[in-house]
Amino acid sequence: MDDVDADANDDVDPAATDPDDRTVAIVGAGITGLSTLHALTERGVDAVAYESTDEVGGVVRSREIDGKLLELGPQRLRMTDAIRAMVTDLDIADEVITADDDLPLFVYADGKLREVPRSLSAFRRTDLLSTRAKLRLLAEPLTAPIDPDESAQEAFVRKFGSEAYTNLIEPIFGGTYGSDPANMPARHALQPLMGLEQQRGSLLRAALSRLVFADDETPPPASFESGLQRLPEALAAEHADRLHRETPVTGLERAGTGDDPEWLVHTDDDTRRVDHVVLTTPADTTADIVAGVDAESAAALREFSYNPLVLVHLESPARADGFGYQVRRTEPMRTLGVTWNTSLFDRDGVYTVFMGGMHDPGAVERDAETLGETAVREFRRVMGADAGVLNVERIPQAFPAWDESWAASERVNLPDGITLATNYTGRMGLPSRVREARRLAGELSSVGGN
Repeated sequence: MDDVDADANDDVDPAATDPDDRTVAIVGAGITGLSTLHALTERGVDAVAYESTDEVGGVVRSREIDGKLLELGPQRLRMTDAIRAMVTDLDIADEVITADDDLPLFVYADGKLREVPRSLSAFRRTDLLSTRAKLRLLAEPLTAPIDPDESAQEAFVRKFGSEAYTNLIEPIFGGTYGSDPANMPARHALQPLMGLEQQRGSLLRAALSRLVFADDETPPPASFESGLQRLPEALAAEHADRLHRETPVTGLERAGTGDDPEWLVHTDDDTRRVDHVVLTTPADTTADIVAGVDAESAAALREFSYNPLVLVHLESPARADGFGYQVRRTEPMRTLGVTWNTSLFDRDGVYTVFMGGMHDPGAVERDAETLGETAVREFRRVMGADAGVLNVERIPQAFPAWDESWAASERVNLPDGITLATNYTGRMGLPSRVREARRLAGELSSVGGN
């Protein structure tokens, strides 16, 4: 699902801050790292970013294959105010394309595509839930708050009922993370929902507040004419003099003593002295970088599990109008879900099939022919149309699993002056990554910021 939270706390006025000659090193040039670099530069902070490869964007990658534009990672973003402002700054606003947020989303269950209730009218008409299940779901405000010690599955079943969990929540929530909610402790997987529940009194009230009483419209789904990677590429071009490609950071070293130490950032060819280091890298890479200054945190980071993902891009004449569909996990299928790129952004017959995840981690090891055959066969079963394989993409570490291994996060306590800013310290989704970057830049650029 898309990240559609409001951009709270990310509009710090650059003119109202005093960078006080601070210097910041950012490790990683994915969307978080580049957004942090952009926001710090905007605030007058001397910042530099290091990227181990020659390509920017991290998991955000777009390719043209056989004349078709394919997204090899995220399929879309939400055009939040923060992203819109960034796009305007980078002078690429005229390249933005948007989709209608009223397009339906479906779950494939019992041989049929059934509409996900994303509005009150859709809730009334959908056959994804029985009348009894709808009434049970409406009783959620009467249930006890989410217990951090229960699993995500236990929390959802207790609060919404088993039918709503099986037909709606598991395919949407579990499919989004490529995880099995039964193996996701609430304390790790449901923190944002727990905060929303505490704020609104119940999850249903929060949902109704957004559907009925929201003051602002939901930011539309969006992309760029040349694909999502256009955004990180534009950021990299804007800050080319501050971005060091093909320059992996090999380690950190404390420089000086006291309450506000400086850090030496080592690469194969150079060493840079900075006030603060922001690490946006995957957990295992981060562990390698910090091992010399905090062995205990490094060991904990190495315990984190990720879910693998396979994307199979198909070309098909199938007729579709909507976001796509998720597959109920009780169906005898390997497909997790399918994005209808052709419907969203007029991508000329392109469909993206998602496979793997916690339910099928071995998918990333299968050969491309087998993966393609499975994707086509199951697509034909759901859509009633044939398809051809355009590309098979494997992502061994696609999503944080938020399973029991993430209890190790309680042992990550890096020294002052080193900050983690990643999809495992905050929410996933490009808007969330940009929002975290802006928040962090505001903190680092403030007087006395750490």
